[in-house]
Amino acid sequence: MRVLYLLNISNPDRLSADSGWIFADLLAPALADAGADVTVAAPAPAGDARCGFHQTKVPATKYRARFSGDIDELVALIRAEKPDVVVANQIEEAPAIRTALLEAGSNALLAGYCHYLPFSFTSGGQLQLDPSLNDAGLGRPVLLAFAAGLAACDRVLVHSSTAASWVSAAAARMTVDLGEKLRVVPAPRDERLVRDPATTQPASGAGAIGVYNHRLYAHYGTGQFVDLARDLVASGTVRLRVMDLFGQRRAERKGLDDSPEKMRDQLAALLHVQVVSDRGDRVRYKDLLAGARFGIAPFRPGCPWSMSVIDCQGMGLPVISPRLGWLAEHIDPELCFTTPAEAVALAERLATDAEFHALHAKRAHASTADFTPALIAARYLEAVS
Repeated sequence: MRVLYLLNISNPDRLSADSGWIFADLLAPALADAGADVTVAAPAPAGDARCGFHQTKVPATKYRARFSGDIDELVALIRAEKPDVVVANQIEEAPAIRTALLEAGSNALLAGYCHYLPFSFTSGGQLQLDPSLNDAGLGRPVLLAFAAGLAACDRVLVHSSTAASWVSAAAARMTVDLGEKLRVVPAPRDERLVRDPATTQPASGAGAIGVYNHRLYAHYGTGQFVDLARDLVASGTVRLRVMDLFGQRRAERKGLDDSPEKMRDQLAALLHVQVVSDRGDRVRYKDLLAGARFGIAPFRPGCPWSMSVIDCQGMGLPVISPRLGWLAEHIDPELCFTTPAEAVALAERLATDAEFHALHAKRAHASTADFTPALIAARYLEAVS
């Protein structure tokens, strides 16, 4: 099977902070191991030496990635690669890709991967636009482009049952018939970030570290985390380590949303909160996680998946989480909270109760066992066959 993987990269300056690139970098070699012939078309190469690479331009903004597909380039690429399957990691580009397939005379299967949903649903079933894609009122056009992408695909791949439910509900509201298209294919875990908690002795007691390793956008609910951070460190039982995953961002990205810089400064000003950078180094990132005792999930309502949560769990770090989206689906119910007081109680118990911590460290590690790249590659190939 010849697979052409079309990858949008939003963070070319810090690939380690771009989950789409990391997923492709882990998945492409696993697909090759399974016998697929893989070419990645992206601004930066992903995979290994067995994977072909076609360099594409970096979209200046996240909106250009959704609204400015180059059909001429796509036609030439499809004719050159002669794929059996084309994967659109930016599903809004699927209509342009379908057009290119038509012009190129290709009958390749088109699979759209819903890596990022531009909407979420409240507990009452109300559809809400993702604020990160609603600058200048563009949220609804993005939503309509997403629906057009669903309609253009032969397969629609989502990360989780929560994402499947949301995508199905959104499609139905926009009269898009998904039929038998939808498949749940989780993202692969990074095997470099796997550690059996049975072989480690994490630090405990006063000053135990809780790690927050998520991007610091406001739409991730970082403002709520800033408020929670004050409560978490108040007693001195817990200290916090906050990851600055972006470093210095391009002016174009800061111009659209400067909340990561603002949130970083607010967190750095808090007592017992350490803001650290992994400098784009996965070894350093692993070491920073290894020195923590537990993780903290983001307050992001439209969360269909979280690479950072899986990173913590693979390392044997229990993760406490608000009851939101996929987080509530995946994380142990005993570690979910609805109020700041509940979050503080969970954090302090993980910091001081060795038996409770050991139980949840084991459960966290085990929850990622089905996400190895080899297993995910097999599910991927089954989904597009």
